[in-house]
Amino acid sequence: MTRIGESELIINPDGSVYHLKLKPEELAGDIIVVGDPGRVATVSARFDRIEVMRQNREIVTHTGYIGQKRLTVLSTGMGTDNIDIVLNELDALVNIDLTQRTIKPQHTSLNIIRLGTSGALQAGVPVDSVVASTHGIGLDGMLYYYKDLARVADRAITEAFIEQTAWPDVFPRPYAVEASARLLETIGAGFIHGMTTTAPGFYGPQGRVLRLETTHPDLNSAIAGFDFNGRKVLNFEMETSALYGLGRMLGHHTLTVCAIVANRVEKTYSKDYHPVIEALIGTVLEQLAHS
Repeated sequence: MTRIGESELIINPDGSVYHLKLKPEELAGDIIVVGDPGRVATVSARFDRIEVMRQNREIVTHTGYIGQKRLTVLSTGMGTDNIDIVLNELDALVNIDLTQRTIKPQHTSLNIIRLGTSGALQAGVPVDSVVASTHGIGLDGMLYYYKDLARVADRAITEAFIEQTAWPDVFPRPYAVEASARLLETIGAGFIHGMTTTAPGFYGPQGRVLRLETTHPDLNSAIAGFDFNGRKVLNFEMETSALYGLGRMLGHHTLTVCAIVANRVEKTYSKDYHPVIEALIGTVLEQLAHS
């Protein structure tokens, strides 16, 4: 059995994985990920008890219980590069023997639900609504570093997106990955369903112009006009495609549900999105607690 080298998977002296600072026994099988470290405490405030609290850089983790249901909530920070770190280390905690540095013969699958905020790209998606992402369309290119992307990507959606948007050759090649059907049916029930684009930045990559002109001035309208068998891209954010892609490659169930805090078409912004986030947290925790 191949041993994973010390430089490839860094283990801290206390036996925890390098960035998350977690040990295998400190992770639950149902995990909520959020971008904002401050939102971890907002979620765990609804736990009946908390048994683990860790922090390293922007990654904050709380593991605890609602009734008999054990849950973990952790922050990833922003961007697909952070998701690359978090997903690989979450998987290592359950599927790699950290002492022997070998892959376990028995695979463990995690449920990972991202609770986030995003901007709508369709006029019919109002601020303060919630979108459950059926697919993540990555504009970042990060997952092309993994051979298994070809196995998990939806080739038909990817090719149609490239063609319909006249995607510039100088941009990273997009890729599309589907959400977990089971989580979409359960956790995503009652929300608006649609595809989500994941950008590698907040300003130019999402078509915002401040002092710098963008390479593709019609980027947002091109993405909003994309139609795959009647399905449209509803929103823009910065993590979902990597979450879905790595999740599928590693054999985990993933889903993103995002509060819409802005509508890029109507140029509107939520007057106060915090009640929507609070309601979303309550709905997702209730679903998980009874699953």
